[in-house]
Amino acid sequence: MQTIKLHHPFSNDQVLKGPIVLALGFFDGVHRGHQRVLAAARREASKRRLPLVAMTFDMAPSIMYQELKPIEVKYLTTVEAKERLMAHHGVDYLYLVQYTSQFAYQTPQEFVDHYMAGLNAAVVVAGFDYTYGKKDIANMQTLPDYAKGRFEIVEVPELAFQNKKIGSRRIKTLLEEGQLGAANQALGHPYFFKGTVIHGEKRGRTLGYPTANLSFSEEVLVPAVGVYAVECELNHHLYRGMASIGYNVTFGDNREQTVEINLLDFEEEIYGETMTVFWHAYLRPELKFDSAEALVAQLHQDALDTATYFDQQALEEMNEG
Repeated sequence: MQTIKLHHPFSNDQVLKGPIVLALGFFDGVHRGHQRVLAAARREASKRRLPLVAMTFDMAPSIMYQELKPIEVKYLTTVEAKERLMAHHGVDYLYLVQYTSQFAYQTPQEFVDHYMAGLNAAVVVAGFDYTYGKKDIANMQTLPDYAKGRFEIVEVPELAFQNKKIGSRRIKTLLEEGQLGAANQALGHPYFFKGTVIHGEKRGRTLGYPTANLSFSEEVLVPAVGVYAVECELNHHLYRGMASIGYNVTFGDNREQTVEINLLDFEEEIYGETMTVFWHAYLRPELKFDSAEALVAQLHQDALDTATYFDQQALEEMNEG
């Protein structure tokens, strides 16, 4: 997949020359609802033998409209993670549009002219709730009027989970509430983010459970405090591990939150390495222990629970196969 960055106004030599199938959305999380849009677009592209192109923005539109008080925005997927998932779901090209004031202040007609017809869309595919301006005048129902017959329109219906629409905002809430299983079901893949391994207090090493402390972008949404079963991608290899999000309350109060990962059966030095963490299962809440010995006993149980979880997942996959 190739990513093409666009700044408004773009020139014609920046975009693909021939007709395309264009999938539209912000696609934060590239969750099952988004995947349904991409699947519909892929069907249209295959039928017409055209490239599948998705278009998204470099930041949340809400940031553009903030007033004096800055908005703290947390993402389910960074741009890099979004690119990875788009490629996985069969997107051929990704238009990444810089969300500037000039771009934001287009009228609905100008947006359609420039970023649908102007991108040579033969077919535009988007979710039922996609908007390109004020939602009462710039929605999927009004799009045919703006399109003026220049391209076909495919509206993808709502996808529900637990009787509610699958949406990025709801998935964020699930993660913040510690409902990782439900969040991953709505995502259609394990939640993940990337970070850099940095030095910590090295206390885990003295306990027999050395941890990789992770530093990551402030825009990344961190799941609820607790202990998790994870997989970590390091130098193109996957390793099982257990992760702790918390404040190390056993060793004092008023400590900063950390994300620490113990890789099972792994002893290499990895400071400075980039690691992608896939969050598979919530194991337990953070606990305060009366002694280091009690903590070590719990860590031993956590390691057993982590190994059991992944062994069970492997067995289920084998039976399904």
